[in-house]
Amino acid sequence: MIQLSDHFTYRRLIRFTMPTIIMMIFSSIYGIVDGFFVSNFAGKTPFAAVNFIMPFLMILGSFGFVFGTGGSALVSKTLGEGDTKRANKLFSMITYVSIGVGIVLAILGCVFIRPIASALGAEGEMLELCVIYGRIILAALPAFMLQMEFQSFFVTAEKPTLGLVATVAAGVTNMVLDALFIAVFDWGIVGAAVATAISQLVGGILPIIYFSCKNTSLLRLTRFSFDGRALLKTCTNGSSELMTNISMSVVGMLYNLQLIKYAGENGVAAYGVLMYVSFVFQSVFIGYVVGIAPIVGYHYGADDSRELRSLLKKSSVLIFVSSIVMLLAGELLGKPFSIIFVGYDAELLELTSRAFAVFSVSFLFSGFAIFGSSFFTALGDGLTSALISFLRTLVFQIAAIIIFPLAWGIDGIWWSIVAAEVMAVIVTLFFLILKRKKYKYM
Repeated sequence: MIQLSDHFTYRRLIRFTMPTIIMMIFSSIYGIVDGFFVSNFAGKTPFAAVNFIMPFLMILGSFGFVFGTGGSALVSKTLGEGDTKRANKLFSMITYVSIGVGIVLAILGCVFIRPIASALGAEGEMLELCVIYGRIILAALPAFMLQMEFQSFFVTAEKPTLGLVATVAAGVTNMVLDALFIAVFDWGIVGAAVATAISQLVGGILPIIYFSCKNTSLLRLTRFSFDGRALLKTCTNGSSELMTNISMSVVGMLYNLQLIKYAGENGVAAYGVLMYVSFVFQSVFIGYVVGIAPIVGYHYGADDSRELRSLLKKSSVLIFVSSIVMLLAGELLGKPFSIIFVGYDAELLELTSRAFAVFSVSFLFSGFAIFGSSFFTALGDGLTSALISFLRTLVFQIAAIIIFPLAWGIDGIWWSIVAAEVMAVIVTLFFLILKRKKYKYM
C-alpha cells in the first residue's frame, strides 16, 4: 500500500492520484448525463434554467471544498508531525461543523433563491424552473457538501479508492434515476433535481458511515473538543477553493448575462454545454491536485524539502504532458460532444461547436494555475492560494468578459476564458519563484 510518507516516483505518484482523477472524471460524467437527459427529454428552456441557477447552487456547495481542502491540509500536516490522535479530533470537528453550516445554508438558499434568480435576469417560465430545481437540490445541500469534503479526506486517510467507490455509487444512482425519472416517468426538471438530490445523499452519507465505524484508514470520527483556532486555520487554508468556486459562479452569472445580450437563450444553453463537457477535461487536473495535496502537506509537516522539490518537478512535467493531450482531445471531440447535447438544433449546435473549439485552447494553461493554487493550500499558505484563485477566476475573467466582446462579439466571450488562464499562469509562476526560499521546494 502506498503511504503519504513514501518517496514518490512518477509511477507511484500516478498510482496514488489516479483514483481521485477517475473520481473527478466520473463526477463530471454523471453531471453530463444529467444535462443530456434534461436537454434531450425536457427541452432547451429547462436545460437553460438548470445552467442559469447552477452558479448560485455551486456557491453554497463550495463550502464543502473549504472544509475538505483546508481541513485535509491541516490534518495531513498534523499526521506528518506524528500526532494521529489530534488529527482525528480535527477531522471529526471539521466534519460535524460542516454539517451544521450546510443546514443553515440550505435554509437560507431556499428562502432567497427566487429573488436571486430574478435579480440575475431569469423571468417567466425560466424563473419558475430555476426556483423549482434549486429548492429540491438545496434540500440535499449538507450531503453534497460532505461529498465534496470527503473527496479530500479519503486521500488524507490513504484510502483514495474508497473515495472513488463513494463517487461511483453516487454517480450510478444519479444516472439510473435520471433515466427513470426524466425519460420514463417524464417528470422533466423535477425528475432531474430529485435524481441529483438522492445521489448527493448517497455520496455524503456513505463516507459518514465508513468513518464512524472501526476502519483500517488513518482517520476515524471520534469525540472532539471545539478548536476555534484550528477551524479558522481550516477556513483560511480552504479560502482559495471557496474563492475559486464563488468566483467561477459569479463569473458564470456574468457570462450568462453577456450571452443573453449577444446570443439570447441559445447562448446560455451553449455555455451550459461548454461547462458540462469542459469539466470532464478540467477534472483530470482537479483530481490530480486533490490527490497530491495531502502528500505535499504531509512532507511539509515532516520538513522534507527534498521530497517537496521532487513533487513540484514531477507534477510540472505531468501537467505539461496532460495539457497537450487535453488541447488535442478538446479540438477533436468538441463537435461530437456538442452533438450529444444539442444535435436537435442546428443553430445552437454551430454556436456550441465554435465555442468549444476556442475554449479548448485554455486547457493548455489551466492545469498549471489549478495546481499552483492547490500547492500553496497544501503548504498552509491559504492567502497566496486565494490570491491566485481570485485573480484567475474573478479579476482576469471579469475584465476579459467585459472588454473582449466589445471588439469580437460572441467569439470574444469564448476567448476571454483563454486570456484569463494565460494571465493566471504568469501570476502562478511569480508566486512560485517568490515563495521558493520560504517553503524550500526549489
